[in-house]
This record gives sequence, C-alpha cells and structure tokens, in this order.
Amino acid sequence: MSDSASVTAAQEQPPLADRPVSRGQFVLLFTAVMLPIFLAAVDQTLLATATPAIARDLGDFRDSAWIAVGYLLASTIMAPLYGRFGDRYGRRDALIAALGLFSLGSLACAISQGMWWLIAARMLQGLGGGGLMVMSQALIGEVVPPRQRPRFQAWFGMVFVLASVTGPALGGLVISHFSWRWLFVANLPLAVLGVWRVLRLPPSARHAQPGQSHDAAGVLLFAAAASTLLLWLTLAGHRFPWLSWPSVLMAAMALGVGWILIRRELAHPHPFLPVELMRLPAIAWSAVTMVLFAAGLFALVFFLPVYLQVGHATSAAHAGLLLLPLTIGLVLGSNVTGRLVARSGRPDLPARWGLSVAALALLLLALLPAQPLIIAGLGVAAGLGFGTVMPTAQLLVQTVAGRTRLGAA
Repeated sequence: MSDSASVTAAQEQPPLADRPVSRGQFVLLFTAVMLPIFLAAVDQTLLATATPAIARDLGDFRDSAWIAVGYLLASTIMAPLYGRFGDRYGRRDALIAALGLFSLGSLACAISQGMWWLIAARMLQGLGGGGLMVMSQALIGEVVPPRQRPRFQAWFGMVFVLASVTGPALGGLVISHFSWRWLFVANLPLAVLGVWRVLRLPPSARHAQPGQSHDAAGVLLFAAAASTLLLWLTLAGHRFPWLSWPSVLMAAMALGVGWILIRRELAHPHPFLPVELMRLPAIAWSAVTMVLFAAGLFALVFFLPVYLQVGHATSAAHAGLLLLPLTIGLVLGSNVTGRLVARSGRPDLPARWGLSVAALALLLLALLPAQPLIIAGLGVAAGLGFGTVMPTAQLLVQTVAGRTRLGAA
C-alpha cells in the first residue's frame, strides 16, 4: 500500500473506531445527541393537535397551515447546509449552532403576537431545527465503531419515532390545560441542557481543505428547488386545483431547477449536494425507503388526529392518546431491529418486510371503521413495520458514504 493510500485509510477511521464505546461514553453520547433528536422530532408533530387552538387565539385560520410549512421549508433547506458545514468545520460546533438558532426561534414563537409573527418565528426555529437531526446522526457515525452502530441507530430511531408520535398527544394535553405558548417555552431548558451535554463531547475532526471552493450557486439552486416543490405541495389542491395552470407552472419550475441543480452538482469539483452518492445502490434504495417511511408515518401522525377531531368530535387529548399504540409498536420494532442487525450484520433484511406490514396496516385503517380498538391494534402493527426502517437505512448510508461525508450523507 502506498503512503498516500495509508494516509487516506487512516483518515477514514473515526477516533474511537479502534475500541468499543464504554458505558460512560455511551451515556454521554446518548444524552448529547438524543436531546437534539427529541427536540427536532417532537417539534414537527407537536402542533398537529394544537394548531386549531393557536389559529383561534391569533384570529387567523386561513394561514394557519404555514405554522408547519414555514418550519418545514426552513429546516429542509438548512439540513444539507449543516451537513456540509459540519463535515468541513466540525460536527459538534455545528450542532451547538443549530441548538442556539432553535432556541431563539422557540423564544420568538412563545412571544408571538400575530399569525405571521409566529410563522416567521417558526422559520427561524426551522433554521436551527434543520441541523439538529443531521448533526446528531453524523456524530453517531463519527464516534461509534461500525459494529456498535446498530444499537445506537436503534436508540436513535426509537427516540425519533417516540417523539414524533407522542408529539400530538403532548400538544393535546398542554392545550387542554395551559396556553399553547408553553409548547415553545418548554423547548428552552431542553435546548440549554442539550448544549451543555454536547459541549462535553470532544471537538470533532475538520475536513476543510485549503483552497477548496464553496458551491454558492448550488446552495441557491437547492433552496429554490426545495422551496418551489414544498410550496407546490402546500398550495396545490388548497389555493388552486392540482391541474390548474399555477399548479402545472410551479411543478415545472421545481423540476426544471432540480434538473439544473443535478447537472451542476455532478460537474462541480466540490459540490454542495453530493449527488454522486445516489449512484450507489445502497444509498439510492435507502433514500427511497426513507421517503416512503416518512410519507406514511407523518401522514398518519398528522391526519389521524385531525380526522378524529373533525369527523368524530374527539377531543384533542383523546385523539393524541389514540396514537400511543403506534408508539408502542415503533419502540418494539426499532429495538428488535437493532438487536437483529447487530447480531447478523445484515441491515437490509428487516426493512424488506417492515414497510409491507406498515402499508397493510395503513390500508386496513382506511377501510375499517374508526373504532378505538381497531385504531389501537393497527397502530401497533404499523409501528412494528415502521420501526424496522430508520435504524437500518441510516446505518447503510453512513457505512457506504464514508467518514468524511457523514454529514452530507
């Protein structure tokens, strides 16, 4: 092996790859990365049951959907930016910056005096939220040896889905007894605790190269493509019909800018978005799996409480509690999957049947009467299926992408 190859191989090894993570290191890493993951996940679904009360208090029902869309828009654009920033300048510091922005946004949300003030504050919150999950995942890949990652990814997936699914229940309980502003105030002490734990981690390695150019045009193209796509998905069918000229024009713009972005990133020596990774079959299939996972899970978490409240006059708290069986299934599925993958070394096997089970459960939910026992039983089944996906998909991506591109991947 040549000297340059030896150096490259050494650089690919994480600092702790030569020894297992001890119990003390596990506790430190777990508390450091799981708090940001919890904040990012719970904030995506917390307002599912609280939005009607917020809109009523602020006197604006027409624009209330932008409470969620504004956060999603900002976090989607920022996620790959954090990935690149963390890869170059240190993932620990990038996570601290994300927690800081998230805290500022939460404070601004808590003191909002109008709907568009709240929407702007949610976008500020999303600027930080976009980095919470990305950098937490990257830190796991940086610190934990590959053989131990399935266990950490199982915990990661369990915390993520637990926070996502219990978000509506927590939101409903808070709204039933307190002001909706406490939903945002509660983020502040958790974020401060998260910063304290992250600061106790060793500084991350930096992979910035002298003279390496920044792909500013790629960033702008990605922001334009993602914004147009999200706006189209939000407005079509609500503000104008799906097949109307505004809808067709927005879809064409999203596709056109996306095509230009892909062509540019493939030609750039240091692309902002590592499109070439999608040529790797493991990463491409993992991306498809995660899209299906997110679409199914979040559609269930967001729309089932709304359907129960509007169609069956269920209270916000009761509608949120009916999602708890889904949480039980998710926890069991994620935990069992992590153990199976750690023993077998085959992260691709569990997800093959997991999405099929979840899809069947969703189909039965749509066809059968909305009775509590039916919702609970099918919720457990859907959770078991969804719980197999997140630990395995992220592990495959991190293993194939390599250490220097953990954040970007």
